[in-house]
Amino acid sequence: MNDTRHSPLREAERRRGASPKTGKPPQSVDAIADRLLGAILEHRLPPGTKLVEEKLAAVFGVSRTKIRQAFARLAHDNILAVYPNRGTFVASPSVEEARYVFNARRLIEPSIVRAVVATAVNRKKFAQLRESVTEESASRAAGDRRAIIRLSGEFHILLAELTDNPFVVKCVRELALLTCLIIALYDSPNTPACPHQEHRDILDAIQARDAERAAELMVAHLEHVERALELRPPSSGEIDFESVFS
Repeated sequence: MNDTRHSPLREAERRRGASPKTGKPPQSVDAIADRLLGAILEHRLPPGTKLVEEKLAAVFGVSRTKIRQAFARLAHDNILAVYPNRGTFVASPSVEEARYVFNARRLIEPSIVRAVVATAVNRKKFAQLRESVTEESASRAAGDRRAIIRLSGEFHILLAELTDNPFVVKCVRELALLTCLIIALYDSPNTPACPHQEHRDILDAIQARDAERAAELMVAHLEHVERALELRPPSSGEIDFESVFS
């Protein structure tokens, strides 16, 4: 990702020092937004959860102004939904919106892999992709579904970065984050969120400079993920924000 401060799928580094009120490390708006995003992508804050400014301000030891600023950053990427007179909620994509997201990805991402094959691949970024896939495999072996979903989204964003086109990266980043929400909402508990080995196969096809094979694998991969979804209403219930971020 181009701006590591806004890494969409990894928590920000904790700041040094401590708040005199809470004894916890002081939190910047960036750090709060990253921690909220991490909790959302790892299913600790499910889609549809109402985010309460006062409670989160107490958890992070900051003012409500900082919490609102963090909300605004995530709302810009459609990760949060803000409703006047109702509050701020973790976005809860509908079934129709989920289909639109996957349709968009099938239109865009095969073209991305073709473009990557057609140009000189940035070796450092390609190595990052390999590392991400290796980490994903380790998470599968450990049965860490939260990490699998996070790393799956990261893979597609890193792949988009190989195009060196900031507009493509922005688009894929938003779609990948929305997909993580969709998986959190509709994932079947008995089916892997992302089929085993498919990311590695896509990378192998890119490395072999086989553009059409890579594009076909990408389409099949996205179709597999969509087919694994199970339609059900979002869960409801009060969230203990202190336990989520402790």
